[in-house]
Amino acid sequence: MKIICIGRNYIDHAKELSNPVPGKPLVFMKPPSALLINGKPFYYPGFTKDLHYELEVVLKICKNGRHVQPEFASGYYQEVSLGIDFTARDVQAELKKKGHPWEIAKGFDHSAVLGTWVGLRDVQKDGNIEFELKKNGERVQHGNTRDLIFSFDYLIVYISRYFKLQMGDLIYTGTPAGVGPVKIGDLLEGVIYKNDGSTEQLLSCRVK
Repeated sequence: MKIICIGRNYIDHAKELSNPVPGKPLVFMKPPSALLINGKPFYYPGFTKDLHYELEVVLKICKNGRHVQPEFASGYYQEVSLGIDFTARDVQAELKKKGHPWEIAKGFDHSAVLGTWVGLRDVQKDGNIEFELKKNGERVQHGNTRDLIFSFDYLIVYISRYFKLQMGDLIYTGTPAGVGPVKIGDLLEGVIYKNDGSTEQLLSCRVK
């Protein structure tokens, strides 16, 4: 199982961090040990003083494939979830200054929180998905996949050029604007909008 992540996939998020808008997907990976599931608490790591949340729609790959062609890309995912890409922003800033990889700022233990799964057909409205993150009950992020720079299908095609997609692989598709810091005691809740007008909480994570 691979955890494949996409950076800067919403224009407003790239701008809020003063990053250039990418011309092609910015891909990085997290190891399996980064995964945090079943609503387990997240323990604030001791190596950072500026830990940020980033809520993302997550795709679960449902069949194997490489060099996927555009007309077949939508057949590689049927379920989605919400995930938090925890980022040690201070560590990342130092790595970026030196031109070094981001792994220790992005791929540390339990840095990929994952919620429960829902069928794509239940949450897509006009082909798009609306979602939000609440911190201690207050909405801090609100996104819609219509604002993605690179669509789900484009990501499938692009990623599969370099990595064989395998059943169970996860793709964190990027975060909208509104990322920010967390502290011990914070409760993070990821909510998705269903196509019948209701909402469903897929993710809950307490920072300890």
